Amino acid sequence: MLLQRFIKHRRVAGALCLMLMLTACAGSGQPRESGESARTTAADIVIDGDPTALAIPAAALTLFEQATASMAGGDLLDAELRFKEFLLQYPDYPGAYVNLAIIHANNGNDEAAGAAVDSALRLAPNHAAALNQMGMLLRRNGKFLEAEAAYLKAVTVSPDYALAHYNLGVLNELYLQRLDQALQHFEAYQAIVGEDEQVEKWITDLTRRVAANQRTANVAE
Repeated sequence: MLLQRFIKHRRVAGALCLMLMLTACAGSGQPRESGESARTTAADIVIDGDPTALAIPAAALTLFEQATASMAGGDLLDAELRFKEFLLQYPDYPGAYVNLAIIHANNGNDEAAGAAVDSALRLAPNHAAALNQMGMLLRRNGKFLEAEAAYLKAVTVSPDYALAHYNLGVLNELYLQRLDQALQHFEAYQAIVGEDEQVEKWITDLTRRVAANQRTANVAE
C-alpha cells in the first residue's frame, strides 16, 4: 500500500513539474497553478521581480515561449539550448534558471540543476519556484529536513504556491512520517487548485490514519 502510494506521488509530482515549467517561471511573483499552458505577456515579465524595471522585449519573450513550448513537448535538449540563449541576452531573469534546473533534474544531472537553482536564488532569494526546486533536489539526495526548510520558505513567501504544499505533503507522509502535517499541506494544496480526485483520496486516507493514531495515543495515556 505504501509503495503504491509512493509511486502515485512520483507520477503526480512529475505532472505538476510540467505545470511548473509553464507557469512558475515568470519572475518572483506568485505562480498560476493550472493544467493549461499559461500565456505570459511582455507586461507581466520584469527583471528580477522589480516592477519598475523594463519589460523584456517581444523578441526575447518569443524565445522564452519557444523554450517553454519545447519543454512541454518533451524536447528538453532544444528547450535547454533556447533557455541558455535567452540567458545570454537576459542573465538577470531567475525564471529561466529555474526552468534549466528542472531540465537538468529530469536528465539526472543534480549538480547542474543545483547550480541553476543557486543562480536563480542569487537574483531573487525569495523566488518560490526556485525554493521549491531546491527542496526537490534536497529530497532526492536524502536531505529531508533541509528540503522541508526550502519548501516552507516557498509557502511563506508565496502562501498560494500549490506545488510546494503538495511537496510538503509528500515529504511529511512518506519521508518524515508526520501524517498530521502531511494532511494539512494536502488540504492546503486542494484548497488552492480545486478538485484533485487523487489527492482527495489521499486526504481521506490520511484523515482516517490520523484519527486512528490519536485514538491509540488516547488509549495509551
